[in-house]
Amino acid sequence: MKKILFVGTAGAGKSTLTAAFDEWMHDNAHDCVIMNLDPGAEELTYDPDIDIREWVRLEEVMSDYKLGPNGAQIVAADLLALNMDKVLEPVEKLDADYLLVDTPGQLELFAYRQSGKVVIDRLGVDETVLCFVTEPAVCRTPGGFVSSSMLFASVSFRFDVPALNIISKSDLVPPDDMERMMQWAVEEERLYSDLVDEDLRSAKAFSIEIFKALQTVSAYSEPLAVSAKERTGLEDIYVKVQDIFYGGEDLDRRLS
Repeated sequence: MKKILFVGTAGAGKSTLTAAFDEWMHDNAHDCVIMNLDPGAEELTYDPDIDIREWVRLEEVMSDYKLGPNGAQIVAADLLALNMDKVLEPVEKLDADYLLVDTPGQLELFAYRQSGKVVIDRLGVDETVLCFVTEPAVCRTPGGFVSSSMLFASVSFRFDVPALNIISKSDLVPPDDMERMMQWAVEEERLYSDLVDEDLRSAKAFSIEIFKALQTVSAYSEPLAVSAKERTGLEDIYVKVQDIFYGGEDLDRRLS
């Protein structure tokens, strides 16, 4: 079973995108199931087939360990890793081609604590693609685009698995703004020029240095513009995933 992880900052739209992609997959006769790995999720826009909250719940961690929300998030992140064997036990019984994984909203805990790396390793790095989900409001300025690219690169390097850069909620962005963001990813000279023109003084200098560092390691990746609400860009995710897992050859054709 191939795993597709939706990772990103709180409010980026990971859960909504997970639900929308699940619907698109089923509408197009692709077999998949969903795993929720957010122990603090109060409500979900989908019905998970596997739910970490059966083993770890944030409110119970707060009560059991006498912690506030922030401390409980840290403990819950570690408990998530400790319970991965239990979480993964029913996966193969589901007999699906794809497992969609909705990750915790606290990106800094999932990506940068060792527990997050344990989760990725247990899922199987050779069978996993990471979808890094970013809000478009973060990327609409040159400096914001560089900051988002830095975070995408950092998470990609941290987990060392193939990654897709996804700008969510594209329906909320004027077409000209979205086109400019897409051009920044493929026309680095234009991004550099716009950074130079940006009136942010010291922040501008910092963004330019980050830009140069990302350019040096070839960390820029053309993003996919996706809207869960409008159901646009979902097929693009599927095509990219096929390219990573099967060299662009559709799974259904391989099995026929």
